[in-house]
Amino acid sequence: MDSILTVRDLRKSYGEHQAVRGITFEVGQGEIFALIGPNGAGKTTTLRMISTLLTIDGGEAVIDGVDIKKHPAKARECITYLPDEAGAYKNMKGINYLRFMAELCTATPADAKRAVDYAARVCESLGGALYQKIASYSKGMVRKLLIARAVMTKPKLCILDEPTSGLDILNALQIRKLIKGLAANDGVSFLLSGHNMLEIDFVSDRVAIIDKGVIYATGTPAELKQRYQAQNLEEVFEIVANNEHEGVSA
Repeated sequence: MDSILTVRDLRKSYGEHQAVRGITFEVGQGEIFALIGPNGAGKTTTLRMISTLLTIDGGEAVIDGVDIKKHPAKARECITYLPDEAGAYKNMKGINYLRFMAELCTATPADAKRAVDYAARVCESLGGALYQKIASYSKGMVRKLLIARAVMTKPKLCILDEPTSGLDILNALQIRKLIKGLAANDGVSFLLSGHNMLEIDFVSDRVAIIDKGVIYATGTPAELKQRYQAQNLEEVFEIVANNEHEGVSA
């Protein structure tokens, strides 16, 4: 599998606090790769560095051959980033929001139309609500619209921070299925973060377990469960965390 993103020895500190301490991983074409760990593990800091919102203190991240640290503007042409707290303009209709964002993200009216048409297909489950004001949407409907906006320009990498945060079970399931479909059918590559490990088990091709700014294990969910003789990723994390506290290499 060809790599869309390669991260080597990535580091970030806030004063004396080392938020990310030399992590390395790759994301392949059409792959859903997830960073999983508790709050404060370094997941969001990593995503923000890769999305160019934070400067990289050390190491490197290369997206489709572009060094993110050296050429952040060029890198931004390859990626989209959807933070967990993202929202949309409530007084706009869904379709008008997509048109507005397409005009900001594309160079020509023809490109903008193609982006809107594609986004509308991605969130077609909204049906007639796409022509209603976003103020009338549920959280799940807003998230579908935002993911459609995130992939509308067909980026090399779509970065989603906690994509189902705050959603109920059914809406979260629909978002997971949407992400899996975009990867499988459209070849979109995703880098996700999450702390719900059962959810990440369902949606991801590969995962990296991160805690205190360090990646302790990487592999497919099945590989990790077999490696650690665990029934699920929560048990894998518990074993890795215990090994860490005991000073055992994971």
